[in-house]
Amino acid sequence: MRLVPPEKVEKLQTALRTKAKQSPGYRFYALYDKVYRADVLHYAYRLCRANDGSSGVDGQTFADIEVYGEDRWLGELAEELRKKEYQPKAVRRVYIPKPDGKQRPLGIPTIRDRVVQTAALAVLEPIFEVDLQDEQHAYRPGRSAQDAIGQIERLLRSGRTEVVDADLSGYFDSIPHRELMKSVARRVSDRHMLHLVKMWLVAPVEETDERGNTHRTTRNKDDKRGTPQGAPISPLLSNLYMRRFVLGWKVLGYENRFSAQIVNYADDLVILCPRGCAEDAMKEMREMMCRLRLKVNEKKTRLARLPEETFDFLGYTFGRLYDRRTGGAYYGGCPSLKSMKRLRGRIHEETTRRRLWKSEENMTTVINRLLTGWANYFSVGTVRRSYSSVDHYVFQRLRQWWCAKHKVRNRRDTRFSYEYVYGQLGLTRLRARPRRVACANV
Repeated sequence: MRLVPPEKVEKLQTALRTKAKQSPGYRFYALYDKVYRADVLHYAYRLCRANDGSSGVDGQTFADIEVYGEDRWLGELAEELRKKEYQPKAVRRVYIPKPDGKQRPLGIPTIRDRVVQTAALAVLEPIFEVDLQDEQHAYRPGRSAQDAIGQIERLLRSGRTEVVDADLSGYFDSIPHRELMKSVARRVSDRHMLHLVKMWLVAPVEETDERGNTHRTTRNKDDKRGTPQGAPISPLLSNLYMRRFVLGWKVLGYENRFSAQIVNYADDLVILCPRGCAEDAMKEMREMMCRLRLKVNEKKTRLARLPEETFDFLGYTFGRLYDRRTGGAYYGGCPSLKSMKRLRGRIHEETTRRRLWKSEENMTTVINRLLTGWANYFSVGTVRRSYSSVDHYVFQRLRQWWCAKHKVRNRRDTRFSYEYVYGQLGLTRLRARPRRVACANV
């Protein structure tokens, strides 16, 4: 979550950003003392509080801190940092389900560690944001996945219709510490700040098995690789290392040789090339990733040639589409079938017979929340047909739920009309929403 920083914090960030932009080779040597500044720590705490989240291995919650006294708690934390006595605690590991049925590991640092990482991020992000490449869209102020979608559409329409759809195996867990720290040290010479970052990289991980037994591992420290997914500092570090690939692609001349453009979002990336260049681009991409000590997932990495084929990226499917008014063909993106299926699955789950106890108003509120969140993301590209499909599915599911709730056999009962659902109940109708334009004419 983005909150407006206090005036002094914003002034600090502006000064760091300006210096980094004016002096690309400058190394910042006095940053650590900014991390434990009272205004920076208070701002970091506000950000963490707004994001909420679970407690770490120490079990401490925000409610506990507020009972103890926020100012008192932050003052003691600042003193630890000032005396250089701060040591991060273990990261609690949990697993969240992925759309393909697998599980993604997620690390939950303690609130104390999250606040210090967020404070460090407030100091480091303005410096490194200047250096990140335009092709990188994830976890950056003023950038979003929708910008990446728009960039892909522009490149496709400029004639780059061969696409290297690359997938990296466990990117966050594979980033080598030594090379990553070199990327940080290229801009930061403050040894105390560098030590702080290194401590977070090698922090142990604690998880509880199915029997309730707790296990602690030091895999990151032993293997000397991996960033803690779920930690506030992790997105910046992952972007810093991916910058090596994006910048290297240009410096080594591949961008000009193949006329190939990269679009990157976190660990997802595609390389868009003109006809006849993609195979060579894929070969060079593999060699570069090997030098960066990253592993390409060969099962998922593929070459897509449009218009005969399509490819998926960030929940969208890209390929040849047709204008519903003129019938003319164009290249663009629309919500993928997987994205549509996931939304339908969530709506189906909310409208089963197990939810008959809910009132119509309560059910409408829940469905509207799902629809709005989905449409806020899928707000660019060609979405009209997908919106219509979702609207139809939602109306039919709600009709079935309503009939079951009121024991009505006739599903065309006039009491459940469009006027009642979209008017009185206030169900969100996606086709009535204004749509963002992802890209300009090429």
